[in-house]
Amino acid sequence: MSRIQVYDTTLRDGTQAEEINLTLDDKVLIAKKLDELGVDYIEGGWPGSNPTDKQFFREIGSFTFAHAAIAAFGSTHAAKNTAENDPNLKALVESKAQVATIVGKTWDLHVKEALRIPLERNLELIRDSVRFLKPYFQEVFYDAEHFFDALKAGPDYAISCLRAAHEAGADVLVLCDTNGGILPHDLGPAFEMVRKTLPEARLSFHGHNDSGMAVANTVEAVRLGAVQVQGTMNGYGERCGNADLCAVIPNLELKLGHQCLPEGNLEHLTQISHYISEVVNLRPFLRQPFVGRSAFAHKGGIHVSAVLRNSRTYEHVPPESVGNVQRVILSDLAGRSNILAMAQRYYKDLDKNDPCVETLLAEIKEREALGYEYSVAEASFILLFFRTMGWSKHYFELVNFRVLDGKRGGEDPISEATVQVKVQGRNVHTAADGRGPVNALDNALRKALCTAYPHLNEMKLVDFKVRVLSGYARETGGTASNVRVLIESADKTEKWTTVGLSHNIIVASWFALADSITYKLFKDDPQKWPHKASL
Repeated sequence: MSRIQVYDTTLRDGTQAEEINLTLDDKVLIAKKLDELGVDYIEGGWPGSNPTDKQFFREIGSFTFAHAAIAAFGSTHAAKNTAENDPNLKALVESKAQVATIVGKTWDLHVKEALRIPLERNLELIRDSVRFLKPYFQEVFYDAEHFFDALKAGPDYAISCLRAAHEAGADVLVLCDTNGGILPHDLGPAFEMVRKTLPEARLSFHGHNDSGMAVANTVEAVRLGAVQVQGTMNGYGERCGNADLCAVIPNLELKLGHQCLPEGNLEHLTQISHYISEVVNLRPFLRQPFVGRSAFAHKGGIHVSAVLRNSRTYEHVPPESVGNVQRVILSDLAGRSNILAMAQRYYKDLDKNDPCVETLLAEIKEREALGYEYSVAEASFILLFFRTMGWSKHYFELVNFRVLDGKRGGEDPISEATVQVKVQGRNVHTAADGRGPVNALDNALRKALCTAYPHLNEMKLVDFKVRVLSGYARETGGTASNVRVLIESADKTEKWTTVGLSHNIIVASWFALADSITYKLFKDDPQKWPHKASL
């Protein structure tokens, strides 16, 4: 199959998502990772629109990229200007990027209503802008804005816009689904019309996800002859986002046999996807195809039994092909197969008739009936698993704790916790304040433990969730309901989630917090119970 170019616009189109605001340093970090992945083009931004993007192009020039070319984005020159005196085109040239991508009006409605110029004048803007930029760049791409809407409204004019760019020397014509409204079957007639009129033109596709079709449309565009795909990592972008390259690339490589990345680089996709999530400060989407944590997670006992015999029964591609891993989840849907799979991963091979299997399965189902959730709190499950297997080491034991909360007038609330625990044969009694009762409890417990376990200082709480479980206990409800607390923690190497349950939110938080710290101590303990895999 053919080589398909990957054009990443995370640093421009992706930053138009309402949750994302990137600093200059953030943009440089992401650009370096994209080059490590092996994309062909990194669109750094619009140098004529804001100081951060202009500074990015100055900064990025000091870096050497192994694979990617840097692209600068802009628009055709203003109707009142010539190409030679237009500030926007001048900013593109001053960016010293290797590639220029310019967007132009292709829909006659936009030309008449937005630009308010004659249709022929718009063709001049396209033609003159491309010609002006050509001597300054290795390649010039023309983004045909709203192309598919334009084609429906007036096919002759839409094609004439492409022809103007192509005849002026545009290296690639980018067919843009700017509104994200087309369906895959709309693409065939459009591509056929373009290829019939401009058979030598190299085509690209830029899709938005407003109809949930961006990835499907992008893959279909390649099948119809596109030689380049445009999108963003994790599908970031304005409104519903752009085509997610984390799904586009593996579909093209693993399903259609095209080459998008250098040999072996697809295996880094999951890690780089999550890295970029961290830089933009958004949690990775659990159910994201290919790279999500749940993409190859199996919960139902029948599914697990089958996938352990042959992973192809419930996995459309090998997880490791995109750098992901198979996961078996424990829940009230679990069967013996789930327990045996977890044992094989973390401990040793167990006989399916081992009494520990039934004991653990029964306890999981009993606890989840109360409201525990082990499918997301895998660290709490691991501790439960090892305790059932006979592990009985205690890094600390609670004697008691007390949390005081108060507020006076317009002053800030006051939270203070005292904790008494047994640590390495000693009673340790500490107190600490905090920003809220759980933070105070966390601070007091760490204060008690960090002398004995100094590596706890590298651990931090990442997320905290509380859910009221009014449907789990018929005799109580409302403010007397059980609550489930999930705490996500992290250190230098991994993240983990623990769970706590009680009708008292502070007690539930204690259970989750104690499990979180115990898991950290357990996974770092060289003398813990022998097991197969590194936790």
